Amino acid sequence: MNGAEQKYTLFIHGMHCKSCVFMTESELKDHPRVSDAKSSLETRSVEIYGRFEGMSLDEIANELSTSLHKHGYSLSTEQEKKAADWSEFMIAIPVALGFAVLFVALQKLGIVNLVNTSQVTYGTSFVIGMIASLSTCLAVVGGLVLSMSATFAKEGDRTRPQLYFHVARLISFFVLGGVIGLVGSAFQIGGTGTFVLGMIIGLVMLVLGLNLLEVFHFTKRLQPAMPKFLADKALRISRLNHALTPTLVGAATFFLPCGFTQSMQIYTLSTGNFITGGLTMLSFAIGTLPVLALVSFSSFSIKDNAKKGIFFKSAGLIVILFAIFNIINSLVAAGWIKPIFNF
Repeated sequence: MNGAEQKYTLFIHGMHCKSCVFMTESELKDHPRVSDAKSSLETRSVEIYGRFEGMSLDEIANELSTSLHKHGYSLSTEQEKKAADWSEFMIAIPVALGFAVLFVALQKLGIVNLVNTSQVTYGTSFVIGMIASLSTCLAVVGGLVLSMSATFAKEGDRTRPQLYFHVARLISFFVLGGVIGLVGSAFQIGGTGTFVLGMIIGLVMLVLGLNLLEVFHFTKRLQPAMPKFLADKALRISRLNHALTPTLVGAATFFLPCGFTQSMQIYTLSTGNFITGGLTMLSFAIGTLPVLALVSFSSFSIKDNAKKGIFFKSAGLIVILFAIFNIINSLVAAGWIKPIFNF
């Protein structure tokens, strides 16, 4: 390409969390005119380094948006103006309360347990997995699936790679979850450690829930994330048309920057047991399976749904309720406050 490389700053529409940073950067870097891209969640913008001689900023935004549309993003010369749609809470609040009632019923039956973080059941892990699969954290994993699906579809092989991906994902979550459990067995966590882990899990989930509400944007900076190079490697592997690609990508999802996955990994550390840790993370992965499978075989995208605002707000309120349960019960276990919940 001729001409000098220049820096262009554009705004990204559709960003929700840190996962969006990895996804947008990875897609833009694959464009032949782009040498580097640096996205920012705080400003919802991206600095692009490349050669676009003779093109206006609007034309550059339109050209680069074509590679982002499939993931629910677009570029513009104007910053996205997102005002909270409070009317969506009219539906989201009853949905969340209904879920809370269902949760209490399952709690009484002993199927799930989020009130006591030291006794999280496999049913609880499954429920958290379902919520995770319906959140904006699906941006990276769903993006991986869609990218891989598009790559193999060109060769007429759509089903088998998807099966490899999901099987490898389930196996890796069990094995690596077990490894985390073994690592935890090397430490004497004790009462103080259990309290700290419970509070960390609760606070992480609280941040995730607030992010899903799309009301308090400052909380997006608080969301934890895995090292950037791991997510970037996984995204690039997904575009290789190789028999091992779906297996490697499926296994790599264990390390992607999803706060829900990280909160379960933190809890798994406290199990101190390979089997318990492995089954906990496997239950979580199985909970994410229905939605991920739907994405795999139908190109379904929650982010493109007209009701996505209600969807995310409902999920956010549910996650916040779970976070409050965990935080309060951790304080009760530490003897700081008296018991509040008797179920």
